Amino acid sequence: MNFSVIRGLVALICLFSVAGHANELPLVEKHTYTTTDFALFSGKRLAEVKVGWESYGTLNADKSNVVLITHYFSGSSHAAGKYRTEDPSPGYWDAIIGPDKAIDTNKFFVISVDSLVNLSAYSPDVVTTGPTSINPATQKPYGLDFPVVTIRDFVNIQKQVLESLGITGLHAVVGPSMGSMQAIDWASAYPSWVPRMVSVIGAGQSDAWTTAALEHWALPIKLDPQWQHGNYSKAKPPTEGLVAALMLITQQALHPGFFNQQGNTLNYRPLEDAPLQDITANHSIVTWLEKRARARASEMDANHLLYLVRACQLFVTGHQASLAQGIESIQAKTLFLPASNDLLLMPYLAKNAHEALRHAQKDSDYIELTGDLGHLEGVLDIQEQRHKLKAFLEK
Repeated sequence: MNFSVIRGLVALICLFSVAGHANELPLVEKHTYTTTDFALFSGKRLAEVKVGWESYGTLNADKSNVVLITHYFSGSSHAAGKYRTEDPSPGYWDAIIGPDKAIDTNKFFVISVDSLVNLSAYSPDVVTTGPTSINPATQKPYGLDFPVVTIRDFVNIQKQVLESLGITGLHAVVGPSMGSMQAIDWASAYPSWVPRMVSVIGAGQSDAWTTAALEHWALPIKLDPQWQHGNYSKAKPPTEGLVAALMLITQQALHPGFFNQQGNTLNYRPLEDAPLQDITANHSIVTWLEKRARARASEMDANHLLYLVRACQLFVTGHQASLAQGIESIQAKTLFLPASNDLLLMPYLAKNAHEALRHAQKDSDYIELTGDLGHLEGVLDIQEQRHKLKAFLEK
């Protein structure tokens, strides 16, 4: 789910390139939405919530051409285009969002919203409310006093953003990874809003295996002495724990095939001299992984990562007792695009949701992405199924 820490090094990064000037989006403007007394799924309330959002394309007269993009774990609302001409790369799904692309901005008004507890809490291009935000009751950062949030809370703040624009329904909702959880929950919670739903590298619920695997992302932070049960300052954060967590997330999001290719590039060998001579020295591949994680950690917050982990662990479509109950209300046509060699959200998670929908006599389709990027297929190689995605959205 943590894609951005390795994007610049992936050999297929050229897939983000725009084919020509006619396919480019104009510079993207980041907006901020603010609301007060926001009710959470848990029953608790937040005195104030701020989230960022951005859009591509033009809203039509009856506001019926809206495609909502729900982002992945370490992502943000920046799904396509650039904020500034000098930005090194566009948003993560630029390959499929834009004029004449799979999600065609000549036809659709495409919008995305920063999640609550967004991981990149210190990025100047992210607006989010979470543990780093100031608690109005104390005038200090919330820390772990921030209430637990769920995927449903992400959906509900998105709905408020849309309603503030006069939008009362979607053409489709599309999201990868954690975004797929939001997409299918949208279809369950607000069925009259969602006629089409696309789940990319996704899941209908967090099963026992996935919940336990996600906990390993949180443990390095909790074991870092600087964490202090969440009561750390911005000046002295649990950086080592955060870096270790990001290293683990990045490796799990990739496939051994890609990782071993990177090892070959680095001339990795099991019997490298440095780790042979010094127990504190690392192999070249470990140094490579750590460097990428550390480069991103400065914009991220450790407590925010813990809250995102918990939101994913708590997830089941519809936020009811079972997946079967959650899909009962879904009216949308659904398309599942898992990655065949995904070791993070393995294909069976999407297939289980697809089969449950089919069992309930719902309209659902399932096609696996192929390639050697593992979970990252759904971000860096999503255009593999661009024709299927385009046809699904435009039928």
